[in-house]
Amino acid sequence: MDSLLVLFLDPAAWIALATLIVMEVVLGIDNLIFVSILTNKLPQEQRKKARVFGLSLALVFRLALLGTIAFIVQLVEPIFTVFEQAFSWRDLILIAGGLFLVWKATNEIHHSMSPEEKDDGLGGKAVSGMTAVLGQILVLDLVFSIDSIITAVGMTPHLPIMVIAVIVAVAVMLFAATPLAKFIEANPTIVMLALGFLLMIGMVLIADGFGVHVPKGYIYAAMAFSAFVEMLNMFARKRRKKV
Repeated sequence: MDSLLVLFLDPAAWIALATLIVMEVVLGIDNLIFVSILTNKLPQEQRKKARVFGLSLALVFRLALLGTIAFIVQLVEPIFTVFEQAFSWRDLILIAGGLFLVWKATNEIHHSMSPEEKDDGLGGKAVSGMTAVLGQILVLDLVFSIDSIITAVGMTPHLPIMVIAVIVAVAVMLFAATPLAKFIEANPTIVMLALGFLLMIGMVLIADGFGVHVPKGYIYAAMAFSAFVEMLNMFARKRRKKV
């Protein structure tokens, strides 16, 4: 208890907490986009429940991983080497998650381009059941949670700060999930842009797994610029309709 009080009175701890919250929220954007796109495939009455459940799973994963920091640290230890490239469990998880994200986004783009075709796999519109959607959210929650917690461990050694930052970040995601999903649903061109983001994020995860580290700032700057251009296009379309 005394250690918590000392931590509470330490200005550096508050700075670390604020920084980590911002980092966790930013790192949660890709997770949020994925959840929004998937839950929009469900019937209207099931969407909110699926978003809350899916993001709650993300919180459970993150808190469970925080409780096993020693295990998380071991995930970055090399387990084998191929052509002088060492791979850890984290690398393998990132590669698998990236491949899944690329495959999923590609299937969704294909369906958007050919809506008359029905997809019998997990990637198409045919999959609208709650269980199938939650299963896919579960897979990506695990990948994003591991990346998020490893980032948190690298930023601060204090477990209470990590826990608070994770809870606040997921709370922000829960608050933003429904407005984002409605915005994506109301603007079909945004769907394609969001799927492009998922493709890019998937490739970044794969590259990271192979030891090629792309600074996240570059990725989010590119996403922000693309979103800004699309917003200008939306305003231009609305003005043309009025004219």
